Amino acid sequence: NTSTFLKPDSTALNDNAPMFTFSTKGLGANINLTDVAKSALDIINVVPNPYYSYNEYELKQTQKLVKFINLPEKCTISIYNLGGNLVRRYEKSDPLKYLDWNLENSYGIEVASGVYIIHIEVPGVGEKVLKWFGTLRPIDLNKI
Repeated sequence: NTSTFLKPDSTALNDNAPMFTFSTKGLGANINLTDVAKSALDIINVVPNPYYSYNEYELKQTQKLVKFINLPEKCTISIYNLGGNLVRRYEKSDPLKYLDWNLENSYGIEVASGVYIIHIEVPGVGEKVLKWFGTLRPIDLNKI
């Protein structure tokens, strides 16, 4: 008989109601909040850092790859060597939260091992500067 389960029990805690309550009020998405967008700059990063000739992202022996992660939809990524010369620039404008760098300069030539300065500019929000160190392996043409 299901009617016995519907009758209130005087000994039941909280009249058989749940012992907790919660609300989703105020948890909706916020838009156009510059201070929130500026704090999101802190989680932008380049991985792996340092790069030691290989990482899990690379699927082939000849592939070299690092990722810029936690990126906004629109940003400009400029990569400089320690001499201040621009090595590569990316203009990102897609919903992906990452961007792959194949460790080549703008002319398709592999960069040298060393330290690089990465400047990420987010229009209307701010900028982030990262330092990246990588040691690259020479190509073994006998194993291609």
